Amino acid sequence: MNDTLEFNEIYQEVKGTWNDGRLRFSKQTVVYKNSKTGKVDSIPVPELTQAQWRRVCLGHGIKLCTSTGNIYKYDGFKDTDLEKISEYFKANYKVELIEKDMCVKGWNWGTAKFNGQWPLLSFEVNESSAFEIPLASVSQCATGKNEVTVEFHQNDDTEVSLMEVRFYVPPTTGDEGSDPVEAFAQNILSKADVIQATGDAVCIFRELQCLTPRGRYDIRIYPTFLHLHGKTFDYKIPYTTVLRLFLLPHKDQRQMFFVISLDPPIKQGQTRYHFLILLFSKEEEINLTLNMNEDEVERRFEGKLHKNMSGFLYEMVSRVMKALVNRKITVPGNFQGHSGAQCITCSYKASSGLLYPLERGFIYVHKPPVHLRFEEISCVNFARGTTTTRSFDFEIETKQGNQYTFSSIEREEYGKLFDFVNAKKLSIKNRGFKEGMKRNDNMYSDSDEDQHDAYLERMKEEGKIREEANDSDDSEDESFNPGEEDDEIAEEYDSKASASESSADDGDSDGDRKKKPTKKATFVKERKPRKKEKKAKDSSAPKRPMSAYMLWLNSSRDHIKSENPGISVTEISKKAGEMWKQLSKEKKEVWDAKAEEAKKEYDRAMREYKDTLSNWERKKKGGKNEEKKKRKSGGGGREKEKERATGNDSFKSREFISSEESSSESDKGKGQKRKVTH
Repeated sequence: MNDTLEFNEIYQEVKGTWNDGRLRFSKQTVVYKNSKTGKVDSIPVPELTQAQWRRVCLGHGIKLCTSTGNIYKYDGFKDTDLEKISEYFKANYKVELIEKDMCVKGWNWGTAKFNGQWPLLSFEVNESSAFEIPLASVSQCATGKNEVTVEFHQNDDTEVSLMEVRFYVPPTTGDEGSDPVEAFAQNILSKADVIQATGDAVCIFRELQCLTPRGRYDIRIYPTFLHLHGKTFDYKIPYTTVLRLFLLPHKDQRQMFFVISLDPPIKQGQTRYHFLILLFSKEEEINLTLNMNEDEVERRFEGKLHKNMSGFLYEMVSRVMKALVNRKITVPGNFQGHSGAQCITCSYKASSGLLYPLERGFIYVHKPPVHLRFEEISCVNFARGTTTTRSFDFEIETKQGNQYTFSSIEREEYGKLFDFVNAKKLSIKNRGFKEGMKRNDNMYSDSDEDQHDAYLERMKEEGKIREEANDSDDSEDESFNPGEEDDEIAEEYDSKASASESSADDGDSDGDRKKKPTKKATFVKERKPRKKEKKAKDSSAPKRPMSAYMLWLNSSRDHIKSENPGISVTEISKKAGEMWKQLSKEKKEVWDAKAEEAKKEYDRAMREYKDTLSNWERKKKGGKNEEKKKRKSGGGGREKEKERATGNDSFKSREFISSEESSSESDKGKGQKRKVTH
């Protein structure tokens, strides 16, 4: 006989719904893993006390009862599985698998039996069970004259939920002091999942910042549940609903996220919170004293906690939760992004957040939180950003057909994220190597050196092109000189016009004239005016005055930060906008008066600045005119000396010389001279 028995597509009954998964019987434990949530239930073999084989709606099922008072129901077995399971139980568990028939008469009159060992209400007809109610699913129990109404926890995963069942309890002629209705209700409430905050809390954490649900809450730690007490809402969270714990460092390295995954989620109206996210400052410390004696602490927590503890606040909260919930805390693994952080900044559903690649999945915080395990991921995809080429999108498709898109990821993070996904052997659906990755999963799981990443090469090439364009723009801005522009263009195209150095000068100049408009001239006309406008800004010019709102915001910014520690820049703006709207009219008039004074001061300074600027321009213009006159007078004397040196014997009057010079200046570049007749 095999050491283990494994069954696929086995369904577990949890609060009125059937969750599919895998069931494994081994010599030490019975393990069931939920395919949807990944939650693992492990039943030690010594705790098994009873096993039943029954005909149920999904075929055949097994009900296991333990000595700790828990009941587990698994359906989806075949009729042929009975023999091998029964033999395995006898050989390894020393427990007999009993076949039990269910009553299918449809009668609604029978006997309600409470089993003292397990929280179960069995309704029997002719000593055969018609249906069973697990009392752990009961949320409330109300009584009437001869009726008892049992209400159940609502399950969001089911399309149709059973909300309540009413039992008619007939009056009896027994002891006058006993009421059968009250006795029936007390039997249900004694084992129902009704949380009552009785007794003292183990410890209390005051005014912790919570992101989901948003607000500040006092967290009271009780032995069996967690109580969140806020100004508006209260939440009671049983430790049995805690699925996972995460401790994640913020990208700024100054804050920490502590994430509690819940199944089922806590509810507020129509809103469901599957994650409880707490935000801590790394530097905040606390001295904690448990409301228990030292012997009790040692006996209950076995050295995990002590009566008096001190340290950072986030460490104390995570340490207490780990000891009470008895679950491991998940932290980021070896992944490091481009900036050295263990997370990636991105956006999900138009909200910015952080994506953490973990050793066994991804988690996104914080709005809305998303946790995806590797085993439920079908494939991932690296897509080009929709708005800019400086970022990309990371898409994840699950086996259930859902798609999650994390957008606006910086281009520099691509290489790190791609290497991480490839190392975890996730299927990558991308252009150019989709089939290659499928073969790699099966045959070459450890090697990706020969893998050609077309998308990475394309992004690198685009980056080089942009860097070259930026370099060329910077060099042209620095060396821009209208007088030397034609010479630079000529030199550039002279080197490319011909392979030989013996080409004629006239041919080179003609080639320059032809090539200039096609490559360089249009580029200069587009770029230069915009750059010149930026350089024309005068730093000595007076700055524009601020509005009344901006003056108020500058004076109130420190106050807002002190009241809301850890608040981001965008949240400061939102908070300030709300506070400004609520500001009284009298207070706004004070800031309006300050803004009016600032505007008057700006107008006065602007008039002085314009007067100074106009005087400087007049002086500059006058100096240029004088220099121009001197240049002209000096140029006329040089012209006369040139004419005498060339041996020109013909006499020219002063009028002829001046007219000839003026005509030559106007026709410069055309190579023509105007003839003057006497």
